[in-house]
Amino acid sequence: MSNIVAIVGRPNVGKSTLYNRLTESRKAIVDDFSGVTRDRHYGVAEWIGRNFTVIDTGGYVANSDDVFEAAIREQVLIAIEEASVILFVVDVTTGITDLDDEIATMLRRSKKPVFVVVNKVDHGLLQSDATIFYSLGLGEIHNISSATGAGTGDLLDEVVKTFDEDVVEENTLPKYAIVGRPNVGKSSIINSLIGKDRNIVTPVAGTTRDSIHIHYNQYGHEFMLIDTAGMRKKTKVKENIEFYSVMRTIKALEEADVVILMLDAVEGLEAQDVAIFHLAEKNKKGVVVVVNKWDLIEKNNKTVKVFEETIRQKLAPFNDVPIVFTSVTEKQRVLKVLETAGKVYENRGKKIPTSKLNDVMLPIIENNPPPALKGKHIKIKYITQIKGTSPMFAFFCNLPQYIKEGYIRFLENKLRENFDFEGVPIQLFFRQK
Repeated sequence: MSNIVAIVGRPNVGKSTLYNRLTESRKAIVDDFSGVTRDRHYGVAEWIGRNFTVIDTGGYVANSDDVFEAAIREQVLIAIEEASVILFVVDVTTGITDLDDEIATMLRRSKKPVFVVVNKVDHGLLQSDATIFYSLGLGEIHNISSATGAGTGDLLDEVVKTFDEDVVEENTLPKYAIVGRPNVGKSSIINSLIGKDRNIVTPVAGTTRDSIHIHYNQYGHEFMLIDTAGMRKKTKVKENIEFYSVMRTIKALEEADVVILMLDAVEGLEAQDVAIFHLAEKNKKGVVVVVNKWDLIEKNNKTVKVFEETIRQKLAPFNDVPIVFTSVTEKQRVLKVLETAGKVYENRGKKIPTSKLNDVMLPIIENNPPPALKGKHIKIKYITQIKGTSPMFAFFCNLPQYIKEGYIRFLENKLRENFDFEGVPIQLFFRQK
């Protein structure tokens, strides 16, 4: 199950600072978007071994006052509907404002766990001022200073207690999610796979109401398709469709084994696509990039190559991903997408025998040893693959702390050259031996 923590509250109470604390990023994954979406804030956080996605709703509000409050109300509604936990941030220095009251009223009706986070409690004298927030009627309050980090650990201890246990699902079929910005052709590709022949598609009983799981079984492919494209649109979130679709994408992505990221050939790879890609990478999912509407592009014999290069540059450093060019309306290469996703799924579960790993990698390391540091020579003795849902390798060596980023990348590239891990993030760990 995915655990999504949404940070809500009025402007300037410190939502982004708290977000940065939780995701330990000085800036969001994404640098700048044009217009309203410039503050896209969603990232992965981890606390005592539990991973979760954090969303800072602050980036989804247009800047004019009248639109402002309506947008914030809307976000709170979407968060109530889509998130697993809500952090309602208020500011001890301003006390309770009308907008705080209004948000509290909406949150009291929700069935979700809500934490009242009183921010800017930077010293003991403000502790007593914070007690006024009990009057919001949302239970316990949590005093923090997101600037210094005080109180955030205690808050997270309580937050992770509300998460669903990590359930190991019985269903062993691969799960694919088709994601991408609106209008890139997600619905069309699902329709073209399923066709009119609805009997090959059985929406699976008991799946969550927020994503439809389609059991696909034909042409030698069998998998679960997580369909976010066909989800019911709620009337009350017309305005904030963008925020809504981001929430949906994150949920689908967390459930999937392989993420099929669809782009529009005419528009190319945009910042939001890169953000989704990095989220998939951080969650250690397999990725296939699908460039749709390829029929609309003027071709010459270099087009594909140039287009691929551009995409790989933007996705670096993890750019060992398959790119498939399709035209869903022309029914071109739609099955190629399934074949590629199947291959990536296999790569993600690939296990390499220890003897083979060492036979291949040790001579390479011998010929290109890690650079010595402070006169100390680093020796890597042997390598083994660690059990896990995605490929992880442990390199046993005498001075793990001296191995530098550049050398780690070199080793990763050699693993990729020798054992096909296309489409799959791999992790390298260095351990004392």
